[in-house]
Amino acid sequence: MPTLVKQLRGIGGCIQPVRLDGHRVERVVDTRTGEIGRVLHRLDSASLPAGNLLVRCNNRRATRCPACAETYRRDTFHLITAGLRGGKGTPAAVTRHPKVFATFTAPGFGPVHNRPTDRRGTVRACRCGLLHGADDDSLGAPLDPVTYDYEGAVLWNAHAGMLWRRFSTYLRREIAKRAGLTQRDFPDFARVSFAKVAEFQKRGAVHFHAVIRIDGPDGGSTEPPGWATTELLADAIASATAKARVLGPVLDGRAHLFAFGEQLDIRPIRSADFDGGQELTERAVAAYIAKYATKGAETTTGALDRPLKFLAELAQLDISDHARRLIRTAWTLGARKELEDLRLRAWAHMLGFRGHFSTKSRRYSTTLGALRTARAEWRRAQTAATTGGDTDTTLVLSHWVFAGTGLSSAEAWLAASLEPAPGTEGEPT
Repeated sequence: MPTLVKQLRGIGGCIQPVRLDGHRVERVVDTRTGEIGRVLHRLDSASLPAGNLLVRCNNRRATRCPACAETYRRDTFHLITAGLRGGKGTPAAVTRHPKVFATFTAPGFGPVHNRPTDRRGTVRACRCGLLHGADDDSLGAPLDPVTYDYEGAVLWNAHAGMLWRRFSTYLRREIAKRAGLTQRDFPDFARVSFAKVAEFQKRGAVHFHAVIRIDGPDGGSTEPPGWATTELLADAIASATAKARVLGPVLDGRAHLFAFGEQLDIRPIRSADFDGGQELTERAVAAYIAKYATKGAETTTGALDRPLKFLAELAQLDISDHARRLIRTAWTLGARKELEDLRLRAWAHMLGFRGHFSTKSRRYSTTLGALRTARAEWRRAQTAATTGGDTDTTLVLSHWVFAGTGLSSAEAWLAASLEPAPGTEGEPT
């Protein structure tokens, strides 16, 4: 039993680990002659207490694997924070660069149940006449499902990523125009860096939260020019948002044109030292964005967290009527020849959205891959310190094949009572 406990602790609380069959052999190598010597360590999956090698699933969705999603959330937090205050290879000078936190919403597709507030923040009655609670299941559902534009809502989600790319192009143009530069000359003076995350609103429409920053020509390592101010950046974002458009398909005589909604929130990001901590701080922004990196449509609309194989599966699923209609609409549209490039059936569970939930520009900060590599190297260093191994003079031969996923009922029961082993929770980044 102790060996099984050790193996389960090693997957850091993952509830859907990948099971592998195979072996791994480590042998000493003479660095002078290249001769392969004695065996240092041998691992065979058949000799393990679980019968397989268990590897973390690394799923980012909290509904699929809370432990692995928490690691992803922490990594995203560090990635965003590095672009706000430096660290992880990003210079601390980025703290002084103009930067804002902006929220881009979707347009309307019909009135829905909501919790409107007045200027004092007091919640008022919905248009249906009721005062909904914060956890009311009807929030986001259409007042009239018959007239609600389900087709437009699904196609909006499918084109939201393209609209963001169009916006980013316009943003550079608008900043250059305000600086008196041509689009060709702009990269010689400044660069726009960003990190964004997608969030599903209760009504099932995607909107974006983004940190947007102006850097010097070489990114965060260089100071932006004197004309680059937070006010100029905010004004350029507002103008670019208003101009960004994506031409959609023409279906049954109806032409679709996609743009962001009228609600646009742009807030300057300040250091926690400003104004007694009353400003929107770097840490608050990073925590807010990281929170949504592990969520999908299922957490807000009651939809699914995995693809459908057949539409008939909907009849057996406990999901909201609104989510069911959105999924059904995506599935139906996915059968149309002119929309095949959108792959709407493959993304029906995401209500048509097929983009990445967390993206960033190349020079915003570090990468998730770099953080994962740093964590793996930290673990190897800990193992080497414990065993006295020298990885520079070790030959590793391994062969693994997929054998399944998940834990047996007994393994799951035991794993639930264990604390993860140090270095498996995603903290050392």
